[in-house]
Amino acid sequence: MKPALKISLQILAFVILAALSIYLLPRQQHSVSFDYTVGRPWGYGLLKADMDFPILKTEAELSVERARLLKDFVPVYKPQIPLDSTGLYILSVDEMARVEKNGWQYIKVAENNVSNMVPLQDLHTPKTAYQLTGKNLPVNIIYDTIKSESIRDEYLEDMSLVHGMVFKGTKIVDSGEIVTDEIAQIILSFSEAKNNSSNPKSQSLMPTFASAICVVCLLLIFFLYLFTYRRKLLDNLRNVLFFTILMAIIISAALLLLAYVPSHEFVYLIPFVWAPIIARVFYDSRTAIFLHIITVSIVSLAVTMPYVFLLTQVLVGIVAVISLRDMTQRAQLAQTAAFVLISYSLIYTALHVLTAGDWQSINWHFYVLFAVNAVLVICAYGLIFLFERGFGLLSSITLVELTNVNSNLMLQFAEKAPGTFQHSLQVSNLATEAAKRIGAKVLLVRTGALYHDIGKMSNANYFIENQSEGNNPLTGMETAAAAKVVIEHVVEGERIARQHNLPELIVHFIRSHHGNSQTRYFYNTAINQAKQAGLDPSAVDAAEYSYPGPKPSTKEAAIIMMADAIEARSRSLKEMTPQSISDMVDDMINMQMQDGQLAETPLSFKDLEDVRVVFKQKLLEINHHRIIYPKVE
Repeated sequence: MKPALKISLQILAFVILAALSIYLLPRQQHSVSFDYTVGRPWGYGLLKADMDFPILKTEAELSVERARLLKDFVPVYKPQIPLDSTGLYILSVDEMARVEKNGWQYIKVAENNVSNMVPLQDLHTPKTAYQLTGKNLPVNIIYDTIKSESIRDEYLEDMSLVHGMVFKGTKIVDSGEIVTDEIAQIILSFSEAKNNSSNPKSQSLMPTFASAICVVCLLLIFFLYLFTYRRKLLDNLRNVLFFTILMAIIISAALLLLAYVPSHEFVYLIPFVWAPIIARVFYDSRTAIFLHIITVSIVSLAVTMPYVFLLTQVLVGIVAVISLRDMTQRAQLAQTAAFVLISYSLIYTALHVLTAGDWQSINWHFYVLFAVNAVLVICAYGLIFLFERGFGLLSSITLVELTNVNSNLMLQFAEKAPGTFQHSLQVSNLATEAAKRIGAKVLLVRTGALYHDIGKMSNANYFIENQSEGNNPLTGMETAAAAKVVIEHVVEGERIARQHNLPELIVHFIRSHHGNSQTRYFYNTAINQAKQAGLDPSAVDAAEYSYPGPKPSTKEAAIIMMADAIEARSRSLKEMTPQSISDMVDDMINMQMQDGQLAETPLSFKDLEDVRVVFKQKLLEINHHRIIYPKVE
């Protein structure tokens, strides 16, 4: 892929993630609102009035004011049917209940432009009218809604909905201050004033624009982190897609839940630790934590109490990464889920007591949400498998499974090429110790070493470690043909690996464990034969005796190359002494360095020295002398 196209696709991935996040952020975010409890400390920072606004009266104050203004109010009723000769005013049972509930002592009955004031004691229901007259009389007056409400509005038109003013720059409430009823009413008045002061169009556009800036800045920070500290990850389009898709899944799930579920507490059902857990399995802890912080920061733009949410999620995410240092067993996810549950519970409890000041108001419903969240953490195993297959990544769990020497492929390897299988085990042991010493990926090295020579299964009898003594079919072949057979084990190894769906990293070890070096035995033999025949040695085609490569490009691949050559060379030593082993190790590594086989790896001189020491020490331990058991005389 061309560099310009790759960069364009990387930028496009981040742009799509930003656009998705901005689109899903709830539009009601423009409303000014605060989450607080009367009688509890204020959970935000200092709140000051940035405008003049009136203080709204409370509902209780408005009720008292209405009652005062309506104390002289008399409702108007009108005849439903002509009043009969009894002169009784008969109301329905519901209407009589309304009169009594409102405490009306009089009603006004309007008929033919004449109004009569009727006292409460002269009003009847059909039941009381029957008791008085012995007749079943119908309801004859009904409530005149239009006239009554018109008169009522006249009484209330002078009622003020506010009392007092708060001027710009005045402190409303400070962090940790107890929210009283009076302060709560001022906060409500401030929110109403803010929400009613702006133009509706600008009110909906400005917050969206502000949210877009926050999202873009957060993703830009993540991009700059990768550019500065993880350039190799950023240069690989597969990794960029992995990060953006993982973040998109978590962000979309959270924002959709916030959009369709009224109560924001249910956002704690979302297993945000999926992001750092999955990222940690395939990459490093710092990248996992950084990705998690950016993800929850974007979601925090949509939640109430964003600071509490952000602090909680960041701390829980860090705990999850620490508890999952290197996942080699599925049971580790269960342990991580337990740590997540404990962390959520402790942090929520501590923050609640810190802001509320007591235990009594704790919402125990949150602990149920945390428990469900912990269960969902275990489900990350399925996502790990999907990401591993979808992006061609390699998890520690898969590496552990591949090191099982009782797998079908390993059993076939041991059966068809027993000598090579034993050689691979020894290379694996050597390489593992070297990887530990220089901080390389130990499990990856162990696995790659087991499979590096698997191509010899196809023609096992052509390789000396699988031959019976004195039976080497290569001796009767021309040097070029013999070299081709030996070199072919790399090609065959790649074919077998792909046939068994081995990960790409393991295939790389198979292809690179000889780099593009030459089969020295046959190449040197061809040179000597040319000299003996009086021919020009330069006529020997070096390409016919060279492995296809590529050269190792990682510490792990370089370790396997060195361990493979040294273990094979050690079997040709006539005597195993500290000096002979030391000279052999130095000679092999120096030869590979001079040949340029290690030039593309990030190994330092110190790494190489440490590897030399480990190889020498391990070879001495493997080939130590045993005591001679005495015979019974």
